[in-house]
Amino acid sequence: MTQTRLYFTTGKIEADRIFAAFEAAFEDEGLPIGLVEVDEDRDIHEVSLYADGDVDAVEARLKEILAGLALSRPIAREPVPDIDWVKRSLEGLKPVRAGRFFVHGAHDRRKRHSGELAIEIEAGLAFGTGHHGTTAGCLEMLEQVVRRERPRNALDLGTGSAVLAIALAKLAHIPVLATDIDPVATKVAAANARLNHVKALVETVTAPGFHHPIFAARGPFGLIVANILARPLMRLAPEMARHIALGGSIVLSGILDRQRDAVISAYVGQQFRHVRTLHREGWVTIHLKR
Repeated sequence: MTQTRLYFTTGKIEADRIFAAFEAAFEDEGLPIGLVEVDEDRDIHEVSLYADGDVDAVEARLKEILAGLALSRPIAREPVPDIDWVKRSLEGLKPVRAGRFFVHGAHDRRKRHSGELAIEIEAGLAFGTGHHGTTAGCLEMLEQVVRRERPRNALDLGTGSAVLAIALAKLAHIPVLATDIDPVATKVAAANARLNHVKALVETVTAPGFHHPIFAARGPFGLIVANILARPLMRLAPEMARHIALGGSIVLSGILDRQRDAVISAYVGQQFRHVRTLHREGWVTIHLKR
């Protein structure tokens, strides 16, 4: 639905009073309200309210609120185009190539090269489009590990958009368990698995850490990938050791360069050995074996 922005300018002290009054008055309707500094030196601040439906009625209410504050300001109007901003933002993202993988949105399907493994990921509420250095680093590392070790099953812990689970399914043609603590993420992950025609191989489950019976049912895993954050990864080291198959590999990311040694130490303490570290955009992806 097309919205209309109602706005005016005033000084900072008055703008703060007006903003607070608008918030209280329109709290139930949930109409977006904005306050921005236009010119600091001249003390010009702009207050905006985005209305839909009966704009005249909303403007009349604004004037009543201003009158109650003993203020009067000319209110201007500006139509806001009805734009799918999520789609628009994706159109500005360039496709990503990492190893044989080509991660793209629907608008870049035709840019796939012969021999590439294409993964189509659209904007969602889950992390991981392939544009972040950690995701791209994992894709590159996973290709190398799968080629050398040929695991029979895999786990993508903290799957987000499921880009890594989809990559494993397409590359190795093995069953992949994709889990996330966020039910929204697992819903997006399942949709992406269907979109990429690997639904039969990728099972998505909402589960915090390893606290779900699915892990015992599907494990031990020949390969575990976890693109999370350094501290949770360090805490998960004992559980990783319990759920990895003997001789299996883990690929970890979401780790800053300066956190690398601490993460490796946590896993060496669980009888893992460091195989390789890949550096990308200030982040590292670590391959370890048990």
